[in-house]
Amino acid sequence: MPGRFITYLDSIQARDPAVRSRWEILLYPGVWALGFHRVAHRLFRARLYLLARLVNHFSRFMTAIDIHPGAKIGRNFFIDHGFVVIGETAEIGDNVTMYQGSTLGGTNPTNGVGGKRHPTIGDGVIISLGAAILGPIYVGKDSRIGANAVVTKDVPEGATMLGIPAKPTPVEVKPETQAFVPYGTPCSERFDPATQKLEILQCEIDTLQKRVAQLLEERDAQAAKQSSGRKRGGAA
Repeated sequence: MPGRFITYLDSIQARDPAVRSRWEILLYPGVWALGFHRVAHRLFRARLYLLARLVNHFSRFMTAIDIHPGAKIGRNFFIDHGFVVIGETAEIGDNVTMYQGSTLGGTNPTNGVGGKRHPTIGDGVIISLGAAILGPIYVGKDSRIGANAVVTKDVPEGATMLGIPAKPTPVEVKPETQAFVPYGTPCSERFDPATQKLEILQCEIDTLQKRVAQLLEERDAQAAKQSSGRKRGGAA
């Protein structure tokens, strides 16, 4: 058990450059919120729902993080800063990172199976600040959810989701940051969806211009050929 806890602290240190020691990590609200949740979840599974809710509310008061006692959370889960909401039927895999303001929200239970109305998050997923993942969907392993993205459909493994509604977006990641990208996406405006749309439009304009130039050349060549034919006919 102590070894597992140290592994958990080390996993947080690997993802947060601000950490200088394991002792400092023990002050993080995300660590306390997860500890309280482990207690609340055991009470919830024992059907001591009121006690589980009391622990949940105390945790929310102390940490500003709201994790429903029914949520299932794997190993090495890290909430950076806080102000996160995780719903009752949410399931979270191992080594998942959530940044401030992100939400695993629910929809109408009739949309799911057996009352499942919150998302399932695969191992190694990074959920950036302000992102919302809604409904009984599956977010694939090692995928990244960009800042303020709203995800309402299943996410493929390893995908980077950007926009509202979120869509898979090709993102080139430097080799030194392949293992973990802070906030889910590289901090560059060239990965902004609006910028990418402008680049796509520019490419389409360039293609159209080339095509127009080609058509003009063909027209001029045809006109020159016809003019040459008429001159030869007149000379005859």
